Parts: sequence; C-alpha cells; structure tokens
Amino acid sequence: MQTTASSADIGSEILVSTAFGPTPGLAAAELPTPADPRSRWHRAVALGGQGRYAAARSDLRILARTRLDPGLASLVDSTRGSLLRQMGGHAAAAAFDGRAATTALSATGSARSEALADAYTGLAADALGTGRLTLAHKLLSRVEPLLVDAPARCAVRWHWVRAETALAGGEAAAALLDADTAVERAAALSSVRHQVKSALLRAAATAATGDLPAARKLATRVDADCAEHGLLPLRWATAMLRAGIAEPADARVAADKAADHGASLRAWGADARR
Repeated sequence: MQTTASSADIGSEILVSTAFGPTPGLAAAELPTPADPRSRWHRAVALGGQGRYAAARSDLRILARTRLDPGLASLVDSTRGSLLRQMGGHAAAAAFDGRAATTALSATGSARSEALADAYTGLAADALGTGRLTLAHKLLSRVEPLLVDAPARCAVRWHWVRAETALAGGEAAAALLDADTAVERAAALSSVRHQVKSALLRAAATAATGDLPAARKLATRVDADCAEHGLLPLRWATAMLRAGIAEPADARVAADKAADHGASLRAWGADARR
C-alpha cells in the first residue's frame, strides 16, 4: 500500500534542504511555514545563511519562548550567537554560545555531541574574534572528541575555525591544511553552504601562503557560487577578500561590491553599528 507524504513532511524536507542541503537560496517567500520547533530552527538557519537576519531572529525569538528539549534549545542559542558573530558581535555572541554549552550538558546521546560541538566551536570563534587565540585553541580541543558522534557538518565547522585560528596566528600552511580538509569533508555533504564557505576559507588560506594568482581564481569561483545560491553573507565576505588580494583595479571593484552587499545585509536586518 502506497503512502503519501503529508504537507508537513514535505515542508520539513524543504526547510532541511535550504538549511543544510542543495537549495540554500530558496526565496524566503517560498519557504514553508514550520510545522514544529526543529523545522522552525531549520528555517532560521536557512534565513541566516541568506543574510535575512531580521527574519531569522524572529524565528529564533519564537523558539526562545518555546519549551524545547535541551539539544534543540542549545542549537537555538548557538544559532543566535552565530548571527551576532556574522555581524562582528563576537563578545555578545559568546553569551549565547556559553549558554548553549551549559544547556547542551543536559542533552544525551548524539544530540549532546552535536549541541556541545556547535557551542564549543562557536565559543572558539568568539574567542578568536576578540583576539584570544590560546582560548580558541583550548575550546577547539574540546570539540574533537565530540565529532565521533556529532553530525558530519560539525567537523566541517571545526576545521573552519581551526583554519581561521591558524590564519590569525600567522600559520598559513596549517590554515590551508584545515581549509583543504573542510573542502574534502564538505564535498561529502549535501550542504552547498558548507561547500561554498569551505572553498572561501581555502581561497583565504591560499592567499596567506603567498599564491595570489591561485587565490584570486578560487575567490572568483566562490563569488559565482555565492551569487548562484543566494548566499549573500558569504558573497560579502568573498568581496572583502577579493578587495584585499586582487590587482588594484579589480580590488576597487570588489570593494564597491562589498559595500553594496553590506548595504543589502543592513536592509535585511544586519546591525548597522557593527
């Protein structure tokens, strides 16, 4: 006997695909109404990836007022921290990531590993953003044993922050190694967003090694992927990178694009003070 998927199931699949799958640029107006708290979290993640910060925060505020299991509650706080961090608010993000870590300790099984991995990785990124590299390394060391039971995306995020921490410490070769690993691991996922960000970090690390021609080619490809998939925050970051590594004329064009992308993000709810 054949069964027909319910509209709620179809909606949940669409939101998962937009948050962690092959369709990250699905228009906000086309995203279905969440049928349950986890689907609402998926929609918030999807909207944040597109740079629609105000809409993402609206979903996260609803979830913050909802009774959730510890694993999901922790993921919600980690996502709130991530949005603040994208706007440069690393110190403010740390409050949410710290609460996420505390909440995650009450979760069990793989949910605990996922939530703790996200929270500690977020805290490491917060520490990095405030210039505390030693603390970032310490927090990253807490994540590694959790990756055995956590979803594969957590390992990709871990390698992102390891690469960024290495770059901040002037260790270009180590950064490129982690960026390359992130690219390889992201290729095994269905998440286009994870694949594109991993490629962006590879471009940044390649530039840091001094191979500017290769870095420019990589960044140009990343920009095209960001445009195709509606990943405006990553496109803004890519334009900033290109402004720093391109030839003078191209650098000016990239800087203008970065300014335009920044204006669009502010229109969608990015904090203009950051």
